[in-house]
Parts: sequence; structure tokens; C-alpha cells
Amino acid sequence: MNNLLQKPGVRYLLVGGSVYVLELLIIWGAQIAGLSAVAAVAVAFVIGTLVSFGLQKLVTFGDKRRRAKIVGVQLAATIALVVFNFGFTVLCTALLQKHLPTVAIRTGALLITTFWNFYLYRTRIFKPGATDEPLVY
Repeated sequence: MNNLLQKPGVRYLLVGGSVYVLELLIIWGAQIAGLSAVAAVAVAFVIGTLVSFGLQKLVTFGDKRRRAKIVGVQLAATIALVVFNFGFTVLCTALLQKHLPTVAIRTGALLITTFWNFYLYRTRIFKPGATDEPLVY
């Protein structure tokens, strides 16, 4: 098991799965507290995105850089990626809704975005062994 945890891809999927469970718990708790479904999902999404960002940065990719400018650029890149993924998912749904079930479209889009997110996190956003220099794209 320890050998598996040494692989960034395995840690990436474990962190992602854990954050998904966290979001479900937040939705459940928020609805018990009286929030609407939309508000509960919005709160869970924001918290999940921030927790995922921190865990992917530190745990999955071991990026220890803490300078505000670097973390700010990394967070902005992550938010841009989330927005792009959202657009991609909506576009896939619009193009394929007459041909495939919605759950299949969403699952396919999620698989695709998971692969390119991992690549971009690993090679551009959270570069292994990077110094405290600003990110260069």
C-alpha cells in the first residue's frame, strides 16, 4: 500500500475522492441546517474547491511554496481550470444530450477533465521540485 501512496496519480484520486465525500457531508449538513439545495451545493463546491486545492498542492504534488504571489497564481490557475472544465462539461452535454444519457455524458466529461487536470497540476501549476520563483507559462 505504501508503494501505491508514493504515486502522485494514486494520491490525486484519493484526495479527489475524499473531497467528494467531504462535499456530500457539507451538503447533507447544510440542508439539515436549513439551507436550500442550491445554497448547500454552492457552499460545498466552494469549500471543496479550496480544500482540494490545498491537499493537491501539498499532499499530492508536494509543492511547499508558500509565497503569497505564487499561491495566488496557483489558485487563479486552478479557478480558471475549474471554469474551463465547467464550460467543457456543459458543451459536451449540449452536443451529446440527444445521443447519450446525461449521467454518461457527465461521467465521460469528468474522466476527461480528471486526466488533463492531473497533467496540468503536475506539469504547470504544482511543479515538483519548483523553487520560490514565479510560475512561468
